[in-house]
Amino acid sequence: MNVIETTALGKRYRGKWALHDCMLAIPGNHLVALVGPNGAGKSTLLNLAVGLAQPTAGTVTVLGGAPAGSPDALDRIAFVAQDAPLYKNLPAGAMLGVARNLNRRWDQRRAEDRLAQLEIPLKQRVGTLSGGQKAQLALTIALARRPSLLVLDEPFSALDPVARDDFLASVTGAARDEGVSVVLSSHVLAELERVATYLVVLGHGEVKVAGPVSELIAAEGAGLEEITLRHLRAGRAGSPRSSASARTEGR
Repeated sequence: MNVIETTALGKRYRGKWALHDCMLAIPGNHLVALVGPNGAGKSTLLNLAVGLAQPTAGTVTVLGGAPAGSPDALDRIAFVAQDAPLYKNLPAGAMLGVARNLNRRWDQRRAEDRLAQLEIPLKQRVGTLSGGQKAQLALTIALARRPSLLVLDEPFSALDPVARDDFLASVTGAARDEGVSVVLSSHVLAELERVATYLVVLGHGEVKVAGPVSELIAAEGAGLEEITLRHLRAGRAGSPRSSASARTEGR
């Protein structure tokens, strides 16, 4: 099953293409690193996939063919944006209550247990939490929805190295222990190189390379950071994308 599949997908803002002719078939059961420089189209692609934006051209489906933004898709996808909508004047426990009332799928015990494990008091106001604790609260809310697909847009941008490492450990734990497929965007690949199992590189609104990490490394004889730089500098889709993408079609 492909968790995100696009056909000639494009999004234009004020006459400029933020994403153009995007062809992807991302299989499930992966931790996907979606990487590229600022302005590459990463957030645009994720917003289209979770139904926060409508395509200018082409199509995008999720979780085996559900239209992006459809009720079925929304129930099964959790999205953590770069600036998570947390209300700073509410206690953490009340923030869970807000999220519970907004979601049809919700596991309150899991949310409370996770905050207890993280030593985040339910009575502490969100505005007094550290950056790492706020990120973990946003992730807790996402995981309490019991998603099939977890989408994270630049979640590390405001985190220090320790908080970043803790957050990434939480994400990889969810992928490993609960079978959640994860798509995580970042413009810094070093954070993801040790955990990603699938790579998608965007540049100038186009897919430069996509495929399973093991296949890309074997084909190019380099690590993910070097592979990414090669394709961004070349300004073209390399042969590994063609072979890897072909094998994911129809899964």
